[in-house]
Order: sequence, then structure tokens, then C-alpha cells
Amino acid sequence: MTTASDRVFLLDVDNTLFDNDRVQEDLRDHLEQEFGAANRDRYWAIFETLRTELGYADYLGALQRYRLGAMNDPRLLQMSAFLVDYPFADRLYPHALAVIDHLAQWGPTVILSDGDVVFQPRKVQRSGLWDAVDGRVLIYIHKEQMLADVAERYPARQYVMVDDKLRILESMKKIWRDRLSTVFPRQGHYALDPRELAAYPPADLAIEHIGDLLDHDIPAVFGPATPKDRKQE
Repeated sequence: MTTASDRVFLLDVDNTLFDNDRVQEDLRDHLEQEFGAANRDRYWAIFETLRTELGYADYLGALQRYRLGAMNDPRLLQMSAFLVDYPFADRLYPHALAVIDHLAQWGPTVILSDGDVVFQPRKVQRSGLWDAVDGRVLIYIHKEQMLADVAERYPARQYVMVDDKLRILESMKKIWRDRLSTVFPRQGHYALDPRELAAYPPADLAIEHIGDLLDHDIPAVFGPATPKDRKQE
């Protein structure tokens, strides 16, 4: 994409368009059923340690480390299948795809997410989000540190970032200032954590559910922009 748009919509994935908390619950249940509570807890301890080291969630990387202590357990092969073949489309929030179509009336929609290079793209593809944004997908380790790259790939006069983490929204706002409008869907454990809510300033727009954006007149909320067909970028 080389021509600048009036407005580009940047959309987070986990707990913004997609109920990632529910995926983690399903994974915990599966681990307990297949490996027992102690091994379930061991996996999640590894997962959290690895997330601290890397700065993003790495489910398959945690499984690789878990394997080091269970080399003779053939059930691990089924564990990887559970992750890779998970029915991701069933975990989209209600109206998530309709919201993407709604926003696309006023500018390109882009998935902007953090994550690893295997599981996160798989999630975006299998959930239907990849096709919904016509392949405009960016996945970084720390997306808030990659705004120059985002702007080069999708130049725009104004950006709208939709994310469930106030920390991310504030970090991006400090860089793009008035060039960025922020939307905070109060979904998932980060968005409902009182400590997170107290630590960062509010977003420009807060909504209870991602589907609430269908009820908002985008030009009225974020200023006028020329409607365009997203296929003509």
C-alpha cells in the first residue's frame, strides 16, 4: 500500500476481536484432563516465564520447554494438535467480523497484534480475521514500538487503534498524539483489572463490547473522512 489514506483502523486480536481468555480456559481444562493438575500448573508456570522473557505469549514455545521434562510422554503430540487445530472461529466475539466491515466504509482495516510467528498467524487465519481484512495483518513482538513500520506500510492522516489494553493505547498515543484516536473495549481480564484501569489514562472512546462499534457513527466520533471501498486501496 503506497497511497496515504485519510484514516486507517488498527485492530488488536486477543480479547479485542477474539475471546482469548476462553481459549486459555479451554487449554487449562484440556491439560488437566490429559496430564493432571500438577502438569497443567507446570505448563502455565513455563508459559508465564516465557512470556516475561519474550514479551509476548508463546504457547508452542512453552510446550517445547514443557517437553524437556516429559520426553517420554507421547501425549504431547496430541497436545500440539489441540493448539494448532483449535476451532478459533468459534471464539470470535459477537459481531467482530461485522465491525470490521463497518469500519472499512471509512478506511482500510488492519490487524495489528503481538505474538509469535506460528501460533498467532494461525489464530488470525483460522478465525477468519485474515480474510476479513484482506490479508492486511501485522504481528510484532511489541507493536507499540513498531509504529514507524506500521505508518510506512499503511500511511494515513489519522489512525484509530482498537485494543483492550490501556497500556498499549497510551504508549501509541504518546508517539502519534493527535494523529491517533483510541478505542478501548472493556473485554477480557486486562480490560477489567482495576490496577490497569487506575494506572493509565482513559481512551478517547470506551465501549463495553466490540460489537458496540456498530452503533457508532464513525465520522461523528472521529471526524469526517471520505468513505471508500476497501477493495480499491
